[in-house]
Amino acid sequence: MNPPADLAAAQWTERLLETMVAADRPAAALVLDQILATGFAPGRVIAAILDPALVKLGRLWGAENISLTQTFVAAKIAEDVLVRCVPGAETTAAHRSPAVIGNIEDDFHSLGRRIVGSFLRAAGWDVHDLGNDVLPEQFVDKALEVGAVVIGVSAMMQTTALNIRKLRSLIDARGLQGRLRLAVGGAVFNWRPDLVAEVGGEGTAANAAGVDALFHRLQAEAQGAPRG
Repeated sequence: MNPPADLAAAQWTERLLETMVAADRPAAALVLDQILATGFAPGRVIAAILDPALVKLGRLWGAENISLTQTFVAAKIAEDVLVRCVPGAETTAAHRSPAVIGNIEDDFHSLGRRIVGSFLRAAGWDVHDLGNDVLPEQFVDKALEVGAVVIGVSAMMQTTALNIRKLRSLIDARGLQGRLRLAVGGAVFNWRPDLVAEVGGEGTAANAAGVDALFHRLQAEAQGAPRG
C-alpha cells in the first residue's frame, strides 16, 4: 500500500465530489486535468477517485441533500471522466448495441440509474432510459422496439425491488426468457445479494463501473440462447 497515494486519491475524490454537488461541469473538467497532470493512471482515476465520489454522492441523494438538477449534472460529469479515462471510449460507440434501463414501478431514486446510463454510453451502448416508475410492459415493449436483449432495472429499496418480479413474470409469460436478459441494480442488492434471484434478476453489479461487463455477459447469453 502507498499511504501518500491513497491520501491523494481521497483528496481528489472530495474535490471532484464538490464539483458534482455544485453542478459545475467546467470546474470538474479542470479538476480532472489536474488529477491526470499529477500522474494518476486513467484507469485508477475511475476506481480510486470517480467511484468513491459516486458512492458519497449516492449517500447525499439517499439523505435527500441534493436535487435532481445536481444529480443530472453529476451524471454528465461522470460521463466526461469516463470518456477521458476509458481507453477508446470515444470510439467504442461504433458497436452501439441497444440497452433499456429504468427504475421499476413506484421507484423514483434516479441517481444510480443516471450514473449507470453515463457509464454505458461511455462504453458505447445505445441507452434507452425510460426514467422513473416504469411499468413492466413499458420495459418489454421498448426492448422489443429497439432490438435490445438486456433490460437494466433499478430499485433502491426492497419494497420497490419486489416489483421487479412483475417484470420477470411478464418476460416469462410472453416466452421471451431466451431473448431478453434482466439486470438489476440499486443499493438494496448490495445489502441483500440473494434478492437478485428472488426478484428474477440474472445479474447485478456492485457499482456502475461493473455494469458494462455485466451487460456484455447477459447480451452474449441471450445471443447464444436457443430461440423458441
